[in-house]
Amino acid sequence: MRIGVGRKKIRMGDLLVTAGAITEEQLQEALAIQKESEGKKLGRVLLEKNFISKELLIAVLTRQLGVDFVELRGCKFDDEVLSLIPEEMVMKYGVVPLGYDERNPNVLRVAMSDPMDIMVVDDLTIVTGSQIEAVLAMEDDISETIGKYYGNHQAMEAAEAYRKEREQSMLSEAEEEQYNDDIENSPIVLLVKQILEGGVRQRASDIHIEPLESSVRVRYRIDGVLKQVMSYDYSLLSGICARLKIMGGMDISEKRKPQDGRISIMVDRKEFDIRVSMLPTVYGEKTVMRLTSKEGLTRAKSGLGFSPEEEARFDDILSNPNGIILVTGPTGSGKSTTLYTALSELNTEEVNIVTVEDPVEANIDGINQCQVNEKADMTFAAALRSILRQDPDIIMIGEIRDGETADIAVKAAITGHLVVSTLHTNSAASTVTRLIDMGIEPYTAGDALKGVIAQRLVRRLCTCKQPRFAEDYERKFLGVPEDEDDVVIYEPNGCAICNDTGFTGRIGVYEMLEVSRNLQQIIAKNSPAQVIEEQALKEGMSTLKISCSRHVLNGITSIGEMRKIVYQAGDEE
Repeated sequence: MRIGVGRKKIRMGDLLVTAGAITEEQLQEALAIQKESEGKKLGRVLLEKNFISKELLIAVLTRQLGVDFVELRGCKFDDEVLSLIPEEMVMKYGVVPLGYDERNPNVLRVAMSDPMDIMVVDDLTIVTGSQIEAVLAMEDDISETIGKYYGNHQAMEAAEAYRKEREQSMLSEAEEEQYNDDIENSPIVLLVKQILEGGVRQRASDIHIEPLESSVRVRYRIDGVLKQVMSYDYSLLSGICARLKIMGGMDISEKRKPQDGRISIMVDRKEFDIRVSMLPTVYGEKTVMRLTSKEGLTRAKSGLGFSPEEEARFDDILSNPNGIILVTGPTGSGKSTTLYTALSELNTEEVNIVTVEDPVEANIDGINQCQVNEKADMTFAAALRSILRQDPDIIMIGEIRDGETADIAVKAAITGHLVVSTLHTNSAASTVTRLIDMGIEPYTAGDALKGVIAQRLVRRLCTCKQPRFAEDYERKFLGVPEDEDDVVIYEPNGCAICNDTGFTGRIGVYEMLEVSRNLQQIIAKNSPAQVIEEQALKEGMSTLKISCSRHVLNGITSIGEMRKIVYQAGDEE
């Protein structure tokens, strides 16, 4: 279908209702959400509310409009195609040029999340001088493609402009910092903006800006693995650090001490919270930024990757009216996401939920959130004492770090409150012994503790994965019975969709320990972690190894990913 100037606009929602894909009530609810979210596309709202599946949305739009659908993540683009539409229009409208139609060189094919947006089509027609053929693509795929193909070019131009300005102006370092502070459109401001937006669009969880001997390296952590995306001249380091300090509310003149800050940015109409850490190194200050979004942390329970049994156990643990529920695992294992999901499940009008966090990672409507401030003596323990006078039903503690916090949390739990928190331990059973090591009496720990969720994240295999038969030692590692027929497992391969990594996205692996009466008695006797785990296994708990083995046998992840988490959890046997 070719769309030209003057064509009557059809509304996507009306079309979906007419086709019977959604109801009029669902459309009105989605439109109300869209209005509140200031610019979020209707298709995204319908998908997020589970009013329609991605497959049905694509099928209805392509059939009713006669447009093609393109999976952008499987496409590779050269500079000639990318330059067919000016970069500022690509960014403004969220479109990607696909090239001219082979049958008609006057027709430019353009990927759009809403092929019915006639105003965008009209603008593109005027600017390119070509007839526009709108092709349907998913909004997330378009954002990722723009970040991947346009970001680096723009950032390199800004870096080069900044380097030339420095050479010509010969500003002192103090003048340079003042200059970068004053001029919002200066090259260094645009460079830093592009680094941050590029990280968001490429699904990075962390951004590393590292000074080397003669250059500055920028790496993104994507799906748990660091990947270098850019390298700049060393002369840009001071400008980048100064700009980030300004944005993060840090001291620009301080270069000898570590500093922490916080930045909030809007990218593609989504708000992202960035925690900034600066550390002096041999070659200058290294910056690491942790990216989080409210949408990413407050996801639906179904998005965590639970099996049906795990989801039922998760619901059982959360149904306790009082006691302590702990989520454990190393840094970057998805604890915060699980914790916020649990809070969202518990967040109703009838309960008063109060949190104490360091820092508050996402603001949730209806929940009272406090932030730790060590300088003002607002520690976890001090905040908890105050919270107990706020008539709470549910208390969330960002992390139990010391014996004092653990003691107050346990006392709150046994006096009728539900307490949810995180702890850094390797397994669910070792969490119990860790609490006792922190000074909690074994009988009190057994009484207060209601459930422990230990978790890790493993990378999902891309659709380009390659099947093979498991070797004998791998079958043993996976726990497959010896008499079972050949077992097929999958290995990463690599394609355009996954950037030749073999993996796209991550999924949670869980070990859920629900504290029964028998386990309470075992904990009260100060039994070691091994005895606690043996009893939990008798009662149906799956260890991290068993849960990950299930993912490998189902073709979701690779045996290499399984080895990482099994050895990390100390569960080699």
